[in-house]
Amino acid sequence: MKKMRLSKITAAAAASVLALTGGAVSGAAEETTYQVGICQLVQHVALDAATEGFKTALTDKLGDSVTFNEQNAAGDSATCATITNQFVADGVDLILANATASLQAAAAATNEIPVLGTVVTDYATALDMDEWTGVTGTNISGTSDLAPLAEQAAMIQELFPDAENIGILYCSAEANSQYQAQVIMEELKALGYEAITEYQFADSNDVAAVTTSACESSDVLYIPTDNTAASCTEIIRNVAVPAQVPVVAGEEGICGGCGVATLSIDYYDLGYTTGEMAAEILTEGADVSAMEIQFAPDVTKKYNPEICEELGISVPEGYEAMETEE
Repeated sequence: MKKMRLSKITAAAAASVLALTGGAVSGAAEETTYQVGICQLVQHVALDAATEGFKTALTDKLGDSVTFNEQNAAGDSATCATITNQFVADGVDLILANATASLQAAAAATNEIPVLGTVVTDYATALDMDEWTGVTGTNISGTSDLAPLAEQAAMIQELFPDAENIGILYCSAEANSQYQAQVIMEELKALGYEAITEYQFADSNDVAAVTTSACESSDVLYIPTDNTAASCTEIIRNVAVPAQVPVVAGEEGICGGCGVATLSIDYYDLGYTTGEMAAEILTEGADVSAMEIQFAPDVTKKYNPEICEELGISVPEGYEAMETEE
């Protein structure tokens, strides 16, 4: 009798264990999985590299326990809003907002889900924050692609010491491009330049016309890290190169398409850093509201050998040749 009673107790205990473990015979805890939504404003070299770096970092940290819902807005801010609102409806664990318009859309979509930006030049400008301390104090943090604009201005002077008229070409719809234009204008003035003119295009439809106007009045053009310009480099090149007007670019992707030189960061590394931040939030419970915006640690002077040759430009020592597509 005692033996049968013991068997019943053992069976009941086993059933209880099965119930508590969801029927898992081994009793092992179910692995936590994470879903990450990625909203990228537009496809081009810099943003693509940042997204790839982000995904690689998270996969390195979390393996198969993280899945990505990657969406591209094809350059349309309204589509960014649609994408990020859907991420919120889907209940993703974290949103990567690649580029300023994506960040602004994510900020409008949620104040609860952690949002990390990347390839965002200035968070205070993007989020319309007056007092900036390095952290947002909200559900948003991330990485900035702001290269040292003072050094970029000095590079223009180093490459083109005889230039008098400097044109700054960018999209008026991109807040971070406006910010960079204002800063580099002051830096150029500090170097003694007086004839500095801004040339703004509203969207891709008037890039050719505005670039033509800029080339007619400028010795050198400067283009900041501008997403619309990055998606229209062939148009800009087809105007600037025949006009014999060199373009100095704020990032490598634009330089590779239409520029002669850039002082650029590594966008893959920037995305990787963002992915490491995401891993801290997802697996270590890091408080996104207290995470400081991170910057690329290194910048590199690079030149586009193909366009430099076309324009007859000799680059001084200290510049690294870019790899351009054949």
